[in-house]
Amino acid sequence: MKIFGPDNQELIAISAIERDGAELVLRGKIFGTLPMSARIRPEEVRRGLKLFGWRTAAFALSLPWRRARPPKGR
Repeated sequence: MKIFGPDNQELIAISAIERDGAELVLRGKIFGTLPMSARIRPEEVRRGLKLFGWRTAAFALSLPWRRARPPKGR
């Protein structure tokens, strides 16, 4: 999974999401070169879920079945 910035440049490439006890561990690379291992605690997941409204949550769940759009300006 890749996360892109506003200029359509790759910021983070996540190669694995693993469980470690009660936490999630994201492994990948930042800017294509710097190795990264990030931990997400249960309380942070709860805070993150509060950022989603019902419409945004429904949209996020439908994303795997949507087609990608070409970037603007091309």
